[in-house]
Amino acid sequence: MAAALMRLAVAVTCALMLASASQGLEVGYYKKTCPRVEHIVRAEVKKFVYKNAGIGAGLIRLLFHDCFVQGCDGSVLLDPTPANPQPEKLSPPNFPSLRGFEVIDAAKDAVEKACPGTVSCADIVAFAARDAAYFLSRFYLKIDMPAGRLDGRVSNASEALDNLPPPFFNVTELVDTFAAKGLDTEDMVVLSGAHTVGRAHCSSFVPDRLAGPSDIDAGFASALRRRCPADPAPGNDPTVNQDLVTPNAFDNQYYKDVLAHKVLFTSDAALLTAPETAKMVRDNAYIPGWWEDKFKAAFVKMSRVEVKTGKQGEIRKNCRVVNHGHPHGHY
Repeated sequence: MAAALMRLAVAVTCALMLASASQGLEVGYYKKTCPRVEHIVRAEVKKFVYKNAGIGAGLIRLLFHDCFVQGCDGSVLLDPTPANPQPEKLSPPNFPSLRGFEVIDAAKDAVEKACPGTVSCADIVAFAARDAAYFLSRFYLKIDMPAGRLDGRVSNASEALDNLPPPFFNVTELVDTFAAKGLDTEDMVVLSGAHTVGRAHCSSFVPDRLAGPSDIDAGFASALRRRCPADPAPGNDPTVNQDLVTPNAFDNQYYKDVLAHKVLFTSDAALLTAPETAKMVRDNAYIPGWWEDKFKAAFVKMSRVEVKTGKQGEIRKNCRVVNHGHPHGHY
């Protein structure tokens, strides 16, 4: 009897821990309070992505950069203020490369007209990233995105530097950075596949990949050198597609590029340096549908990182500023 009670207590404790870990997020969270919210956000995302596929890549990256700093709480959206002149969006990993803020603004405006004060900016970021993946995958990636996040009131540029993995990390450093957010090695490899879309500034890879010895394919390196000046003038930092084969398609081409040594970042090439991650790269490259299924799960798992609920956050009226009435010390 005592053993049975102990097992029950352990089971209840585990269930409570799981419930706490998911922070009460649920699919269809707004079905009663704002039933059209996901349709509204998707319509706005579609408008922008069909004009410029790069905005879609930016929205996917926006969620990643939001979730890794202060959790998925819209903190990356906050503009500088006199009280906080250096928020996350002005940190080197985010500025000037992070994009998609105007899509979130447009979606928030449309949602506020339909359901004032109901939907958090953090949830809009998650929905928009999900929808960008849907459109860029040519409607293949259909992700059930849970909601119920609240918006945070803290945004600090130094935290972005501390928490976001830089492009020169090795595989051990990447695994550790993701583990700190509750994401495992496979999540890291699968989420790295988002580098199949989007562009990168020459300055983010030239010093590590082109200036000295590296495993980069010689022909690919030559093409990059033609695009990226060796001694750039101030303000001259061109961008190149991360995937030259299918640059606007959210697909598994990234893993084929990794195997061909045709990737921009040291952190991409690093996936081949450990047997475990190298096998994951091969599986994602060669097994049809494998990466897409894994990505759906890892993307949702990332969207649950350290979300704010209850009194930890708020629902911002304007995604760029905390609601009026909170002490400046919060932000």
